[in-house]
Amino acid sequence: MQVRAAVLRQMNVQGPYAQSRPIAIETIDLAPPGPGEVLVRIGAAGLCHSDLSVINGDRPRPMPMALGHEAAGVVEALGEGVADLEPGDHVVMVFMPSCGHCLPCSEGRPALCEPGAAANGAGTLITGGIRLSDDHGHVHHHLGVSAFADHAVVSRNSLVKIDKDLPLVEAALFGCAVLTGVGAVVNTARLHAGSTAVVIGLGGVGLAAVMGANAAGASKIVAVDLSAEKLALASEVGATAMVNGRDPDAIEQVRALTNGGADYAFEFAGSIRALENAMQMTKRGGTTVTAGLPPPGSSLPVNVVQLVGEERTVKGSYIGTCVPVRDIPRFIELYRDGRLPVNRLLSGKLKLDEINEGFDRLHDGSAVRQVIEF
Repeated sequence: MQVRAAVLRQMNVQGPYAQSRPIAIETIDLAPPGPGEVLVRIGAAGLCHSDLSVINGDRPRPMPMALGHEAAGVVEALGEGVADLEPGDHVVMVFMPSCGHCLPCSEGRPALCEPGAAANGAGTLITGGIRLSDDHGHVHHHLGVSAFADHAVVSRNSLVKIDKDLPLVEAALFGCAVLTGVGAVVNTARLHAGSTAVVIGLGGVGLAAVMGANAAGASKIVAVDLSAEKLALASEVGATAMVNGRDPDAIEQVRALTNGGADYAFEFAGSIRALENAMQMTKRGGTTVTAGLPPPGSSLPVNVVQLVGEERTVKGSYIGTCVPVRDIPRFIELYRDGRLPVNRLLSGKLKLDEINEGFDRLHDGSAVRQVIEF
């Protein structure tokens, strides 16, 4: 079949994207699902910095590539061997597929799946195939999903079935922003009730982390960002104090608000300087967690004497250290109970043809989560 998809053919195109238009909406071919694969009609797909990092070249991927990884949709057809889904089921797509058999998967850490990571880097499905093509050859998959299209073929291992009563526009956010942000709090850090937290970088992931810290019972949650609008939104979804990252004494403000430093500091800005600040905002014996992805080759200078003498912990978090089939249904229930106001992340809805303008807004920080509704 043929699909309309957002295709990137060259990275590092200069913005504003509304003028340079690095993403083209093209009609390309989509092959039927192979063994272990599923055809999904996309209902909604969110614009995320992980897509932007491919567009601007921070996260190099093979070209051409059909972008989009945070999405939800409806099952339309099943490949051979898929017996636990049926047409009409609603699903959330997960950008890190897991094989279930490698050592990390066997240890209950699907976020570190080795075949999944290799497939994502190569622009294929975890099954090894590429189902997208044009007159010139293959069009690569983005993180096994390629959801900026009206349909996608994905591995069964990239899908989590959900109830049909959750609107797909909201369901899409659980595939990346919520998994990564809330997961960093409850899975990676294992934040304890009554502890203090600081969250740096209030995009969709950072705001989800604020919600997660609030739901987990943090006594104080300090939100840090450069945007007054995002700081105001953070105060509405659980933050107890706000600090503008432009303030020269921002670190001192956070330390004063948390009695010498937070128990847990979370960095989602994708900046080494922000991560260094997060470490300074963390108390002695505390834990600093980062899910930000700066450009490849970035390195972090660490004072090893301080690390040892103050028993500090610095942890990376990928896809929130989540087990998606376990955590997505749990997080959806918290949303239904009003404890994770995920709908507040929505900045607006777009048409597929407006995608370049949407990435301009994501780049300049004027939007949190824009969702393309199909």
